[in-house]
Amino acid sequence: MNNLYEIQHLQMFYPMKKGFRKKITGYVRAVNDISFFIREGETLGVVGESGCGKSTLGNCIIRLLEPTGGSICYAAADGKTVALEALSDRDLRFYRREAQMIFQDPYSSLNPRMTVRDLVGEPLIVNYLSSSADEINDRVGAILRRVGLRAEYMKRYPHAFSGGQRQRISIARALIMRPRFIICDEAVSALDVSVQAQIIELLQNLQDEYKLTYLFISHDLSVVKHISDRVLVMYLGRIVELCDSDELFDNTLHPYTRALISAIPTIDGKRNKIVVSVSGEVGDPSKEYPGCAFVSRCKFATEACGKIRPALVNVAPDGEPEHLVACHAVRDGALQSPVSQVSTKE
Repeated sequence: MNNLYEIQHLQMFYPMKKGFRKKITGYVRAVNDISFFIREGETLGVVGESGCGKSTLGNCIIRLLEPTGGSICYAAADGKTVALEALSDRDLRFYRREAQMIFQDPYSSLNPRMTVRDLVGEPLIVNYLSSSADEINDRVGAILRRVGLRAEYMKRYPHAFSGGQRQRISIARALIMRPRFIICDEAVSALDVSVQAQIIELLQNLQDEYKLTYLFISHDLSVVKHISDRVLVMYLGRIVELCDSDELFDNTLHPYTRALISAIPTIDGKRNKIVVSVSGEVGDPSKEYPGCAFVSRCKFATEACGKIRPALVNVAPDGEPEHLVACHAVRDGALQSPVSQVSTKE
């Protein structure tokens, strides 16, 4: 399986300004030197607490944000490898035909003053793919039917639909361009559980039919487990664990990932097999930590954790799919209890 994206040392810092002169006093390190790849045809889940940099990562890949540093290389449909940071405005228009985004809130991502026909068909006009009203109507009607809506809904406005139907409209708007890559940014988090299942099934069916690649951003690990081939776990702008979905849930290594999994609610009321309690608040993203940013909340922390930043290394046995972890406490493919701990109080 070929790689669709190669991300190397990506950074996205937001300047913090203060005073009348708006002097820059520091930076919020939303994405802080991360490297990974996205395989063609896979679903890569991205999980983590609010503020860890998930959405910023997606916005950098889709080029809604200009990264502070690093590179994003994309394997175009013609076989050429394109560095996104080098694209001109004209080339960026062509890139966005192949890369689309489904946003979290269907209530705010759809213009209430536009009909469904205009909302879904607008990308065809903007990208000069169709100028005929009849052709636009035909294509919009066809894609609406494909996502489970009636073609006659074209004349209605967003307020006439439920949350699940609005998200189907958002999916139709992303698909109308026949993209190769779609970022789902918390695409089901604003929906009821029953509707979530329907939308997830729709996304999976569309992926098989259109040969799509997904970056699925979510804070809900139960949803990510169901839909993802691999899972990337972020904490304060950095990758702490990355591996196949089954491996992540069966052989969880990083203490932060264990804490996330232990928080997944169960239907029968029983506790998860992994139980890890985490105290304290999420660290300050404007602070550059010399060691691991999770050190103040981790019961496995040692003196080295606060002084030396752990590298993201592969701990999987030879011949097995890679399992990347950034943690000093992971040795010989297992999470080891420390000999001497540091205080977890800030």
